[in-house]
Amino acid sequence: MTASARLEIRDFITLLPGLYDALAAVSKTAEEAGLSKELVELVKIRASQINGCAYCIQYHLNLARSVGVGMAKLDLLPAWREAPVYSQRERAALMLTERLTQIAGHEVDDTEFAFARAEFSEKELAALLGAIGIINTWNRIGVTYRFTPPAAR
Repeated sequence: MTASARLEIRDFITLLPGLYDALAAVSKTAEEAGLSKELVELVKIRASQINGCAYCIQYHLNLARSVGVGMAKLDLLPAWREAPVYSQRERAALMLTERLTQIAGHEVDDTEFAFARAEFSEKELAALLGAIGIINTWNRIGVTYRFTPPAAR
């Protein structure tokens, strides 16, 4: 089966520019709270991999490369637990990403929350949770409409 786009992202933006602007505004809060672009892109790629959003995977891979995320981190992202290339901060963010992306029956337990809280300020943690939530929203839109992935860069 070949999946073809039901709607392209540019048409989605034209259809409801206010929704696009709101989603974009939430996305910006992560950086405004002090989270690095590199960390946020890793989180967005990992959630998109879990959700199977081809558009978001490619889009955020392109962004990650443009902000200097190393090839090893991008290549090993599905196996981040076993890969020594990630910092404790990145591991905490990726752990939360997986938990929140697959939240049904997999709540964030106290030990995991404490691990994340040790790596992030309260403001950063709140922004990280928002970034994870917003990429999951984009994934659901992208998967449903089957947005055509951008060209790899």
